[in-house]
Amino acid sequence: MNTAPASSAAAGEPRWLTDEEQRVWRAYVDATTLLEDHLDRQLQRDAGMPHVYYGLLVKLAEAPRRRLRMTELAKDAKITRSRLSHAVARLEKNRWVRREDCPSDKRGQFAVLTDEGMDVLRRHAPGHVDAVRQAVFDRLTPEQQKSLGEIMGIVAEGLQPSEAGADLPWLR
Repeated sequence: MNTAPASSAAAGEPRWLTDEEQRVWRAYVDATTLLEDHLDRQLQRDAGMPHVYYGLLVKLAEAPRRRLRMTELAKDAKITRSRLSHAVARLEKNRWVRREDCPSDKRGQFAVLTDEGMDVLRRHAPGHVDAVRQAVFDRLTPEQQKSLGEIMGIVAEGLQPSEAGADLPWLR
């Protein structure tokens, strides 16, 4: 809804998006929704898993000894601990991930990428990278790619407050 330009908003009145801001916002929402759906369908078809599960496997593969504390994995994946627990349970059923108790913290657990999980990741990474490349990078010039990275970095940084008590998914 755009009832007034941002510059003419009265005190207490919302700062409505300008027509150009509205266009940019809707293009962003449409693109991210379509991109997530595209990548999710590709991974479901080719690997039998949703995009978020693939992302968890990648994060574990990149971690030292292919293992992360569950709380750290939730933070890295930007998801709630409850959603992570459900995802890891599904990945455990496939024998792609296992949980290990944390010796220094009785309540803590590690998620560990198994050899089977690493094999699945190796088999399906080329197709996923190809889907990402075709959907995003092949459509952009190098300058646009750089700008997109800078812009998304600024947005992400602004949405990750560092103060205690911040309402972030991995703290829920």
